Amino acid sequence: CAYSRFKMYAKKILPCLLMMTVAPSVCAQDFGQTDGFAAQQDDRNRNFNPHNTDTTSKNKVVPKGVYVWTVDQRFGDIHQAEVDTLPHLYPQSTIGTGMYGQYNTLGSNYTPRQSRIFADRPLTSQFLFTDGYSQTLRRPDQWHFTNTLSPITNLSYDNCGDKTNGEDHLEARFAVNAGKKTGLGFNLNYQYARGYFQNQSTSHFGSTFYVSHLGDQYQLHALVTLNHEKAGENGGIDNDEYIVHPEIFSESFSENEIPTVLERNWNRNNNQHLFLTHRYSVGFYKKVPMTEDEVKARLFAMTDSAKNAMTAEDSLEATTKRLFVPVTSFIHTAELNNYSHIYQAYASPSNYYADTFYNLSARGGYSGDSIYDHTKHLELKNTLAVALLEGFNKYAPAGLKGFVTHQLRRFDMPDIDADSKTYLHRYNEHNVSVGGQLQKMQGHTLHYDVVAETWLAGEDAGQLKLDATADLNIPLLSDTIRLEARGYFYRLHPTFLQRRYHSKHLWWDNTSLDKETHTRIEGTLSYPKTNTSLRVAVEEIQNYTYLGMSYTLSDDTREQLTAGFRQHDGNLNVITAQLDQRLSVGPLHWDNVVTYQMSSNKKVLPLPTLNVFSNLYLDFMIAHVLKVELGASATYFTKYNAPDYCPQLGSFAVQQNSDSRVELGNFPFVDVYANLHLKHARFFVMLSNATGTSFSRQSFLVPHYPLNRSTLHLGISWNFFN
Repeated sequence: CAYSRFKMYAKKILPCLLMMTVAPSVCAQDFGQTDGFAAQQDDRNRNFNPHNTDTTSKNKVVPKGVYVWTVDQRFGDIHQAEVDTLPHLYPQSTIGTGMYGQYNTLGSNYTPRQSRIFADRPLTSQFLFTDGYSQTLRRPDQWHFTNTLSPITNLSYDNCGDKTNGEDHLEARFAVNAGKKTGLGFNLNYQYARGYFQNQSTSHFGSTFYVSHLGDQYQLHALVTLNHEKAGENGGIDNDEYIVHPEIFSESFSENEIPTVLERNWNRNNNQHLFLTHRYSVGFYKKVPMTEDEVKARLFAMTDSAKNAMTAEDSLEATTKRLFVPVTSFIHTAELNNYSHIYQAYASPSNYYADTFYNLSARGGYSGDSIYDHTKHLELKNTLAVALLEGFNKYAPAGLKGFVTHQLRRFDMPDIDADSKTYLHRYNEHNVSVGGQLQKMQGHTLHYDVVAETWLAGEDAGQLKLDATADLNIPLLSDTIRLEARGYFYRLHPTFLQRRYHSKHLWWDNTSLDKETHTRIEGTLSYPKTNTSLRVAVEEIQNYTYLGMSYTLSDDTREQLTAGFRQHDGNLNVITAQLDQRLSVGPLHWDNVVTYQMSSNKKVLPLPTLNVFSNLYLDFMIAHVLKVELGASATYFTKYNAPDYCPQLGSFAVQQNSDSRVELGNFPFVDVYANLHLKHARFFVMLSNATGTSFSRQSFLVPHYPLNRSTLHLGISWNFFN
């Protein structure tokens, strides 16, 4: 019968077609038909049961599955990502020191932070006030777009402490599809820490709405994000002896009883972002073989009469599908970023600041020692690109793009007119840049990506950025050795706020700063069979630009504070070597990340020589359904002059107090945890800073900002389908 002939032809023809035709992931990164999407389609078909004809809601099977990806911030190219559902290191991901304990923080959660690993620090942005909030804010290229089989909701909550000093974090995520090609969703994120020390409460709220459309010829990704950050600034405790030598005091002090330098001081950041990238592609359609599950689904959809009428040619046609292969894409990416920063204070210690450039006594109700520093920034960027896509035929082994970008930057900050009155002065900057990209991402052995951009006109004329990445994959002993290389050459104009900033007590106009040159070569060798990864990076920086801060200590009181951007003459060299080794024997696991760093000038770029993260835990199952990780993680780094914190800028600064520099480190920070995963929920219990009770005398990551003592953290993350 025709049905038997169909099955026979499907079994014989399908493997041949798979061998003879091009894989359906051709040009995957440009039109969304990645292996992940193919896997997603397989999931759809596996959830489709031809023998289940019950359509009642009582027995309805809800399909479960989600595919996530990120997009390139310039071109909107798709990069497959991992779904954030695994429980490993989930407790560590909820605290400010980071999953691998690599960040310095002010002690409380959701405060500004800075990585101790210099190779992992991003470049200073045009609006430095938000750079420290990497725990809260995400760039467009870090956002996960989704394609789901059914509506998915994720609710996460973690907390510690009580109503007086505790921390709370609540996040809600929702994703749904409007058809097979359009996905949308939103994210709500609320972070609140009352602070174990005085005058250090933080409150952050963020909301994001996203939409994506992956058609054959037209693709679109869009994000709308609103963020508000409010942080109380206490300037650190006014005497470190409360922590370092508590025995010299006649009475003991709890954290909230220790005096701090500042009170009634706040940093407020409000920012709104719009990101849009879309493209139109021209190309052609080709026939490719379907998977076995797709063949089964098509067969089930056919009527019996149609099956009986099938010929051999019909059977061949039934095992193939049409696939669009793009040849050329026309790309437009737009970004609109609007920022507002306010540093507000109602009382400042006498002689705390070295300079006062104006007062606010004439402003509605503010007294002479009040501060209301307001800085605004608006950025509008448009990029137009043309892409000749990789792999549309055998003569196109790599993709090629050319682009042009226009950027408008606007800043508003206080200034003083001829009558000694303050007003908001507006500065406008325009830039035009051009560049290109050569990229090969298909295949399994060799991939590379080279991007060059130069600025032709505007404030940044003469800038140059050259990035190159490559990876080589070599099969070895039933596994693959992966060698990754990265290098870049940047010749960059200092950012606007590095060149110019005005406020009541901090003021600089560094218009003569030279361009900063960064050159880095980096390589990573990884072998999954032994769970080993070795990373080495060498960097040279000319005219290194950094924030420095100084003050004097008088009777344990900080006075004459001043801060500003400096530029180091000559060359600065940094060497980084990092080993990531994971060992396991049965249920016992021991993961280690050891980083060695060397800075040629520790006065302008202080770095710990050694930074170690170690995680020892048991990984086992209970009753075949409850996954348990039970263990402890520790962070250790050698002593160095850790960067201080400048509350007025919400930024970390190099210590320039020649007589009172503070060394930190040579102290283990330990977290003990139980991390569990059951079906669609993951939850944990963690004692953070477990050494903070008996060894708290050295429990500092930032000068004068002690960590919270031992606290019990609880958290849960739950996925809901449909």
